[in-house]
Amino acid sequence: MSDAHRAAARDLTEARRTGRPCPPLRGRLLPEGDVDAAYAVQREQVDAWLAAGQRRVGVKIGLTSPAVQDALGVHQPDFGLLTDAMAVPDGAEIPLDGLLQPRVEAEVAFVLADDLVDERVTTVDLIRAVDHVLPAIEVVDSRIAGWDISIVDTVADNASSGLFVLGTVPRRLDRLDLRLCGMVLEHAGEAVSVGAGAACLGNPLHALGWLATTMARAGDPLRAGDVVLSGALGPMVPVTPGAGYEARISGLGSVRACFTKGETA
Repeated sequence: MSDAHRAAARDLTEARRTGRPCPPLRGRLLPEGDVDAAYAVQREQVDAWLAAGQRRVGVKIGLTSPAVQDALGVHQPDFGLLTDAMAVPDGAEIPLDGLLQPRVEAEVAFVLADDLVDERVTTVDLIRAVDHVLPAIEVVDSRIAGWDISIVDTVADNASSGLFVLGTVPRRLDRLDLRLCGMVLEHAGEAVSVGAGAACLGNPLHALGWLATTMARAGDPLRAGDVVLSGALGPMVPVTPGAGYEARISGLGSVRACFTKGETA
């Protein structure tokens, strides 16, 4: 890893520690469009978290919406690692002072029963590997000031990960059509985001397939027990202090994320 890569990792780590976002990394510490360099910076931080005692529990997929890809000038998703420190129980209060610029989005979460080690997977492989699915709210966050991000910035920042909340009633795939499942994210009884499974690469299973192939090729395949957040079903929403958000996904049920009335870090 180069000195510039280490400096990028330090900037992101310091932003997390102090609650003060850092300037964009692209063109300053990382070359524009150098996704491999960005993943190296991500890995540096993840390794430090694991060395400090956090435990890997899964992976999140980002940039699954064509509209978001177009806005960032990219044509592929990205991913970041999830650890146990990012998991929040359904409905538990989330302190705002641990977050910088939080937003929420509703997703389908897969929980795997089997490893996905092959570099080419079929839809049948994916269905067989999934133990169950859950509704999820991802609290996305950015250590980059003003959410001024490119693909390089968000990948280096662990795909703009923050926290995640899972529902508590598992559902089996044989009773669901994930492409057609509708989603409503509500705050104070009003819809603030709506969408459907088709918004996530056409089907959340397609997103899982992309991730399984990508990680197998990188030599770090998905494993049994992994949670996979498959990507947003609708637009993400900035968090209001003291607010509660409930995501309802047809066929999957609901999940809630509640925030304190304080200020962000």
